[in-house]
Amino acid sequence: MRPARAKIRATAEKQRIRTTMTNPHPDDATSVTIQATDISCLDGLWEVVDAVARERRYLAFLQAPPREATQAFYRTLIKQDLCLFVALRGGQVVGWCDILPLNGEARAHVGVLGMGLLASARHQGIGAKLLEATLQKARRKGYLRIELTVRTDNKPAQSLYARFGFTTEGVQRGVLRVDGNFYDAYAMALLFS
Repeated sequence: MRPARAKIRATAEKQRIRTTMTNPHPDDATSVTIQATDISCLDGLWEVVDAVARERRYLAFLQAPPREATQAFYRTLIKQDLCLFVALRGGQVVGWCDILPLNGEARAHVGVLGMGLLASARHQGIGAKLLEATLQKARRKGYLRIELTVRTDNKPAQSLYARFGFTTEGVQRGVLRVDGNFYDAYAMALLFS
């Protein structure tokens, strides 16, 4: 065998082993992989954002922005190497988590967290895995404060955030209006030491 072919095969074998170790059953529909968002995920990501938004309980918008606009937005964020992760089950996007920077030099150390999971992917530890990966990257990128807003009636999300060290800083009364009903939200934050 030629040395170049042997090297290519060895590299391919290492990649196969690495993939197998991170996801022992890559074809198993119940296994979940957390990975940095890339352009191959954009259709699935849009679908998940839209599905979560249409539940009318978890996001500030009630349906995803147009697909093309959303994909252009995420392409820009990917190029900037921001903190964007997706959860894949059976090769399909089932959730996302991102931490995006705030504008202004005085707030360059602050990121805003957003995340969501399909209903079928909740209460399985996937959100915790997404949050962990995203927070790790945010810390590596030099963020010192991560902020989020969560509805006061979303107890599972509040519990998840508290497990990761987020604390409630205040209540935003009547900050969300859905179908004529007003909802309060907690402002929560995590400070990296």
